[in-house]
Amino acid sequence: MKSRPRILAASSAGVVLLGLGLTACGGGGDEKTADGAGFEAAVGKVVNPSDKKGGTLRMAISSDIESTDPGDMYYAWSTNYVRLYSRMLLTYASKPGDEGRKPSPDLAEGLGVPSADKKTWTYKLRRGMKYEDGTEIKAKDIKYAVARTFDRAVLRHGPSYFSNVLDAKGYKGPYKDKNLDNFKGVETPDDYTVVFKLKDPFTEFNELVNFSGQTAPVPQDKDKGERYGLHPISSGPYKWEKDYQPGKGGTLVPNSNWDQSTDTNRKQLPARIETIAGLNAEELDNQLLKGQIHVDLAGSGVQDNARKSILTDPKLKAQADNPPGGFHWYNPIDMKVVPNLECRKAMVWAADRDAMWRAYGGDVGGEIATSIMPPDVEGREKGTDYYTKAEKGYKGNVEEAKKSLAACGKPQGFETTMIYREDRPKEKGVAIALQQSLARVNIKLNLKGFPANTYTSDQAGSPSFMQKNNVGIGTFGWLSDWPTGYGYLWALSDKAAILPSGNVNIAQIDDPQINEAWKKSYTTVDAAERAKLYNMIDDRLRSQAAYMPNVYAKSLLFRPSTLNNVFFHKGFGMYNYSTLGVTQ
Repeated sequence: MKSRPRILAASSAGVVLLGLGLTACGGGGDEKTADGAGFEAAVGKVVNPSDKKGGTLRMAISSDIESTDPGDMYYAWSTNYVRLYSRMLLTYASKPGDEGRKPSPDLAEGLGVPSADKKTWTYKLRRGMKYEDGTEIKAKDIKYAVARTFDRAVLRHGPSYFSNVLDAKGYKGPYKDKNLDNFKGVETPDDYTVVFKLKDPFTEFNELVNFSGQTAPVPQDKDKGERYGLHPISSGPYKWEKDYQPGKGGTLVPNSNWDQSTDTNRKQLPARIETIAGLNAEELDNQLLKGQIHVDLAGSGVQDNARKSILTDPKLKAQADNPPGGFHWYNPIDMKVVPNLECRKAMVWAADRDAMWRAYGGDVGGEIATSIMPPDVEGREKGTDYYTKAEKGYKGNVEEAKKSLAACGKPQGFETTMIYREDRPKEKGVAIALQQSLARVNIKLNLKGFPANTYTSDQAGSPSFMQKNNVGIGTFGWLSDWPTGYGYLWALSDKAAILPSGNVNIAQIDDPQINEAWKKSYTTVDAAERAKLYNMIDDRLRSQAAYMPNVYAKSLLFRPSTLNNVFFHKGFGMYNYSTLGVTQ
């Protein structure tokens, strides 16, 4: 196999890089940039603060964009990027540190006001907010934006929270029913009031509204369904110069109808923002280190070669940050494709956790995981490390894996397919590490890579694809939609979250204990009691081997010296994009 020598080489490189990372991250000897900043300077504060206008900000990503439609995106980087041209009811505060994880009013005058029973939430719009064509943004446009999310055949990528929590009485979306009066989940008593009607009490509704672009206003007469994403109407500081070109990219230019005085979370500094899609990951890193690209949009850190260059060159390292990103890179096991618990346990027992950890960069790449929820989720407990050990050097337990295979009636092993995002070398490294370690117990993994922009909708996110192609396991990563157990786990584990496309419950777990815990959580007011339910769900996911814990991510991020207003944003797990500027 041509790929085998590559992973062996990568594994060896991982040992070297681990040593480099530990040495380079030690005290003393780090150079500073011209303004006195240095390694991890953008964690907790702003590097190169500036309000200087002009220049071209160049952003790139190794895949294509899943969608530029604010209502049809789910990647953390997408919801970060969309703020350049869209405003929402609420959005994350553009601040470093823990302040960046808090909901902030955007188009709304303030946070939503709940009724006494937490089933009705009311938002008041700022008056005079405009689209790029100068027309005023009205409450009906927010209602229509939310209504669109009910049609998963058209908007396949975005989250499904609204269709789950709103009392919409079987509503199927505006493409099937153009009469918006028939959508009862949202009411608009006047042009500046938006009222959400919920099926059950929900204390975290402000957080739900805050995290995504799905309340970015959409004028009903401008909507083009799936094609809307090629040129969404701007309500933010930038607008699309021309249509976005799939596989290539597009350019954003200033929107003259955006009002800085009403927007504390964005700036309008660059004269142009050029976005390049489909740039090879290693080439992207090369251009990033040379300052030819200013931002790697994916925000998950550089690849092996660039990592080595940064950690061994004090000048480059002074322009880098290595914070905990909030992501957990884990491996979902499809319970419909691998229905027997003992067979799934065999996969987890046999996994070489050390090789999987090194594929993400060792110490620089993160911490070996135990629970599904990462440490920064409120109330999260470390949890029992089922069927494995979360420690460096742990290569799996072959004997226990063989016992589980015998218990599931497959003593000679079995065969399944593993998928990964082909434009992410770290995920390919994890896949090859798993292929090699599971082969020790005759579990044969056939590896297949797919583009990141279709992975969450058409491959890993499609239950029918998974079953038709015998895909038993994949690679995936998750950042809290908001930093509570609900914001992290609901989409991964509730039966109601299983979708025909854009599915995040990739394990397809439909567990009565978990489903009942979610129902109970809606009426549990005390946050500590809700956290107990969330930790029980986390434990159940691991005991049922629905998800294989892997790595709590740290990302080695690089900021060219010409990039201004740079800071790590905890809400997105990467640099904040809405306030960046460039020095020409």
